[in-house]
Amino acid sequence: MVKTPVSPARKVSKLENIKEHSNFLREPLATELLEDTSYFSSDAIQILKFHGSYQQDNRDNRVKGQEKDYQMMLRTRNPGGFISPQLYSTLDRLSDEYGNHTLRVTTRQGFQLHGILKKNLKSSIAAIVKSMGSTLGACGDLNRNVMAPPAPFKNRPDYCYAWEYADKIADLLRPQSNAYYEIWLDGEKAISVEEDPEVTAARQRNGNGTNIEEGEEPLYGQHYMPRKFKCSVTVPGDNSIDLYTHDVSLVVITDENGELLGFNVLTGGGMGRTHNKEETFPRLAEPLGYVAKADVFDLMKAILATQRDYGDRFQRRHARMKYLIEDWGIDKFRSQVEGYLGKALEPFKPLPDWKYEDFLGWYEQGDGKLFLGISIENGRVKDEGSFQLKSALKKITDEYALPMRLTANHNLILYEIDPQHKAGIDTILAHCGIVSDAEKIETLTRYSMACPALPTCGLAITESERALPGILERINKVLTQVGLEGEKIVIRMTGCPNGCARPYMAELGFVGSAPQAYQVWLGGDANQTQLAQPYIQKLPEKDIEKFLEPLFVYFKQDKTEQETFGQFCQRVGFEALRSFSENYTPPKRRRVRKNQHRVSVPDAMFARLKQASQDEKRPMNQIVQQALEAYFAQE
Repeated sequence: MVKTPVSPARKVSKLENIKEHSNFLREPLATELLEDTSYFSSDAIQILKFHGSYQQDNRDNRVKGQEKDYQMMLRTRNPGGFISPQLYSTLDRLSDEYGNHTLRVTTRQGFQLHGILKKNLKSSIAAIVKSMGSTLGACGDLNRNVMAPPAPFKNRPDYCYAWEYADKIADLLRPQSNAYYEIWLDGEKAISVEEDPEVTAARQRNGNGTNIEEGEEPLYGQHYMPRKFKCSVTVPGDNSIDLYTHDVSLVVITDENGELLGFNVLTGGGMGRTHNKEETFPRLAEPLGYVAKADVFDLMKAILATQRDYGDRFQRRHARMKYLIEDWGIDKFRSQVEGYLGKALEPFKPLPDWKYEDFLGWYEQGDGKLFLGISIENGRVKDEGSFQLKSALKKITDEYALPMRLTANHNLILYEIDPQHKAGIDTILAHCGIVSDAEKIETLTRYSMACPALPTCGLAITESERALPGILERINKVLTQVGLEGEKIVIRMTGCPNGCARPYMAELGFVGSAPQAYQVWLGGDANQTQLAQPYIQKLPEKDIEKFLEPLFVYFKQDKTEQETFGQFCQRVGFEALRSFSENYTPPKRRRVRKNQHRVSVPDAMFARLKQASQDEKRPMNQIVQQALEAYFAQE
């Protein structure tokens, strides 16, 4: 890792000036929204992000000499992945009325709508807000969607606390400018859940210089954050939200009676990097300390203020909080946070081992009701051929009005299900071609993730979502070929190095590095607790089988009991992997003619057949064919 010092002159990037002159996220967005054009200017695009939207163009539709096919991606902000039935119905309708007839579950527990034209953006956002949803802060240089475990275990107080504090921290760090409502709802604030007075008081409190007195933004000021700021809340042992990948992760700590005591705090995680820029790198969050529940809001403000005031505002690729902690060291960072907090943090509490859970299939909530986790390949809710997930979810929502929780692995959970409705829901899913039994989901698909990439993401270097299903099929064939059929391997793919699908935590990560080529990362683990490392810089997509076969053969040959592929790669090391691959000679495989099929026979029958073949001096298949023809002629 190469450390890049913050500019001593405190120079700032162009984007800092755009934010400063935006009048707290209003201009030039508000003015340009009224113009009869199909796109926003480069300055307005930067402000648009804070409102939850990216301007994109569909590269599949590019024609030389013609204007780009501009369209907007709209992302929801819904802490803990919560989607009400009312909001889901609105999103489903908007995707058909204004979008591309699909919804995309994100890896931060939100929904994305794609294909919205500029002229329809205001109507779309207004409809979402009026359905108790929001897009404010889903993108941009501020606190993003706060994540939490999606499992609705009503008999587990720690899970309930995780949801509660994900909501409260999202409220605490929400931008206070009224620009969002002025632009999209003509100044009218929609009815929403009332903010907890404790959160309001905590935001206003300024005991140690965490707040900015002037302007509309007490926590952010007119420049907001140097870059995105990501938070999560989880419970001990549950790593369904990739807790090591966030700027801040809180872990609920309760007493033996389930009463909330406080939180363990981890800081400094982040996935984004840039190819060929060694000063950029993925980084795991590390323990900062423990905070009592009474101080958790002040601590969150203290951490945010430290990054706000000391993060790099000149080099944006060096602006995430992970680089500040990497440059300072965790002790200096903790000291500054404690200065804003006004007290020392307590030592980090012991925790059990982390485990990834996807909560797919049917579960009991603990209060007499059920929940159902549904696998969504690459997060794309769509109707395609016999796969009619979008129709299924619409029908279930219309008939049963169930709330949803989106997951960090871009799946979803339906909950509050009356047991007597289980059969009806299963019938709808089966009729629409959706597998509800988790054990019947193809293993590689179940644990894989991909970002959208081409054709709409402006950062994509190559394919991801559209490519991964076919690549998984090919990898499955290699695994079967070497005797590892059904092996669980966490595979993640992105079209660029920004890491939206968190490929650097995967056992096998593909990161787009050139058209139809990927940088390959190896050595993460199935529970997302260790960082993978770059193994090869540019693997042509067509060579994936040739590349993976020796690695899988070596894994099968030398792995220890219960060892996963990622753990194996970490244990033996890349030098050993390369040495084995270089000296590997693929076995000669018999070519099986097309349209020929094998049939097993008992050993005794095979011995008789073989003897007859030798005696009659003709092939066994000829004898079998003659016998079968005689048999079927009797019908």
